[in-house]
Amino acid sequence: MSINQSNISKKEGTIINLQGQLERLTYENKENGFTVAKVRIKGRQDFVTVVGNIPDHSLGGILNMQGIWTSHPKFGEQFKIISCSCSVPAAVYGIEKYLGSGLIKGLGPAVAKKIVSTFGEKTFDVIEENPNSLLTIPGVGKGRVNTIKQAWQEQKEIRAVMVFLQNYDVSTAYAIKIYKKYGNDSIFLVKSNPYRLASDIWGIGFATADKIAQNLGFDENSPLRAQAGILFVLQELTTNGHVYYPYQDLIQEVNKVLNIDELIVEKAMQSLLREGKIVIEQIENVQSVYLANCYLAETKIAEKLIKLKTSSKRTKLIDAESAIEWVQKKLSLTLAAKQIEAIKTAIDGKLLVITGSPGTGKTTITKAILEIFFSVTKKIHLTAPTGRAAKRMAEATKHEAKTIHRLLECNTINGGFLRNEENPLDCDLLILDEASMVDVFLMHSLLKAIPKHTTVIIIGDINQLPSVGAGSVLKDIILSGVITVVELNEIFRQAQQSKIIVNSHKIVHGDYPDISNSEETDFFFMQEEDLEKVREKVLRVVQERIPQKFGYNAINDVQVLTPMHRGEVGTNSLNEALQKLLNPKGAEITRVGRKYRVGDKVMQTKNNYDKEVFNGDLGIIKKIDYETQSIIVNIDDRNINYEYWEIEELALAYAISIHKSQGSEYKAVVIPIVMSHYIMLQRNLIYTGITRGKNLVVIIGSQKALFWAVNNNKIMNRNTWLSKRLQVLYTGAPKECGF
Repeated sequence: MSINQSNISKKEGTIINLQGQLERLTYENKENGFTVAKVRIKGRQDFVTVVGNIPDHSLGGILNMQGIWTSHPKFGEQFKIISCSCSVPAAVYGIEKYLGSGLIKGLGPAVAKKIVSTFGEKTFDVIEENPNSLLTIPGVGKGRVNTIKQAWQEQKEIRAVMVFLQNYDVSTAYAIKIYKKYGNDSIFLVKSNPYRLASDIWGIGFATADKIAQNLGFDENSPLRAQAGILFVLQELTTNGHVYYPYQDLIQEVNKVLNIDELIVEKAMQSLLREGKIVIEQIENVQSVYLANCYLAETKIAEKLIKLKTSSKRTKLIDAESAIEWVQKKLSLTLAAKQIEAIKTAIDGKLLVITGSPGTGKTTITKAILEIFFSVTKKIHLTAPTGRAAKRMAEATKHEAKTIHRLLECNTINGGFLRNEENPLDCDLLILDEASMVDVFLMHSLLKAIPKHTTVIIIGDINQLPSVGAGSVLKDIILSGVITVVELNEIFRQAQQSKIIVNSHKIVHGDYPDISNSEETDFFFMQEEDLEKVREKVLRVVQERIPQKFGYNAINDVQVLTPMHRGEVGTNSLNEALQKLLNPKGAEITRVGRKYRVGDKVMQTKNNYDKEVFNGDLGIIKKIDYETQSIIVNIDDRNINYEYWEIEELALAYAISIHKSQGSEYKAVVIPIVMSHYIMLQRNLIYTGITRGKNLVVIIGSQKALFWAVNNNKIMNRNTWLSKRLQVLYTGAPKECGF
């Protein structure tokens, strides 16, 4: 195939055909497929920059493009793609480049070079028709040949999906995920109901699915579109924390997305109601709509908590006064009145909430309760929402603690958990820490697996941000007045030496923190108004000043926390800059516009039950394997394998959002706080960020922004009904419901 086009027309605005070999990807937006790439044109020494949608970005592939030449004011000459198709390369160089790109699992650059050296231009024919011939290549055994066979066949199927999607103007970054989900039925299932992509394929939103549907000829007034739109909006509202949404408000939100007749939306709502996908209930005389799983979770949490509260214990009766006296002697403690109240309630009662800020003795109470209960039973479980929180719990108590997901044993075949009503946990005491992080779905799953004879102690800080997922479980339980709550508010003497703890308590009460600096303090404030200078100081503090003064490792011990993802001091910009400073070299791979290097700190961004890694888990990239198309990430001392198509589940984590830091503790945290983040600046947000620092907190930004955050105690209300459900179930008060 000839790619000699050195005499191509350069007149701007003239549509021409251009053929070239894909050499390097510079940038790719996974949402819309926009790509910037370098292409080799035969007869030209320099690469051509092309921009636009490329249906298959396998290095070495031949691109058959139609487009126009443009001149970018910053980047110079570019070829803007109008349409593009791909074909495998015929030249020996192109074949080697194509095979070594990582596209075919089992073939890395070294093996590709050996194969092409042996078979030349017949390489593709050999792989297609007689792959066992590859056994003649040194280092290629039967196992690798079988891997290559399977990957080659799968790649053909994926290519068909890519071509299909391209016909409907959709980014092919999703092709592999679609194929992995639906297999050889991919095209049929997408054609029959493209809206299913929004719920089935992580990363594909309703807008993308809707675009596919309309390109396939689906009417914008179709019932299928209306139903999908309702479910999408409800899911988005759930992501924003709501468990239900008022009916009329929901209709308006749906119309913003769909722009169709309200009657069509109402009919679609009735269809979803009949199908059991939504529940409509009267809440305070307002018709309100739940996704079915949200309704189930909220109602069952209330039922289970009341059952736990009113059921009998299985453990032996313990005299509380004697036990408290005994445990104080054994642990050399002098307990405060509130602590004694909490321990006594744990001994005599069945269900207890302990809440309080750092330094108020929650860990001391936990140790004492464990010591007492271990004297009468060994069936005790400690759990927390994240691996980092569970690890902290284990270190503090010297007893094993598991994440909720691992405690409940993930069902990797059917999803969900193996522990439930039919297969409950065998425990007499369960202590849940960092409960403010737990959403309605996870709390429902946990409570399902707890036998009614179990004593349950829920520990959390109500002043922190609410859960990332739906609901305000800890807050609702406390507000209900049904469950016994012990609130700790006394800072103990040792904790008073920490300015981090003192300032966190000031912030909780709406008082300005002490931002004076001294050599001995663990809390520093660096005044800076200019955004660019704030960014520069964050980078310098992380890379140089903290490691030099305190001896902390910039990657493992220091965590940048920021209110937002965008902007100069958002997670996106800071991660890119910190990667360049802290981990500039080494094996790397570029996927969906991101660079990943061995040694990078990364975060899991979705729950993956197959791998038993969950949203918010942090890890370090240990290896990139170009031949097996995978990377190894160490998360919580486990090496987790990610295939290339799964890598977008990982995000760089040198800087993370404060929301994502919940339940974690870091030796040092650095927090940029500026007025451009004013939308997010709230008291509970800055409080959560500061209390993540164990030994050191550095805030860089403006006093105005800090004081704005402290003064802003307006917490966005979430639509939940758990507190009222608890009251109704416990008191027997009547409840209005219906449609």
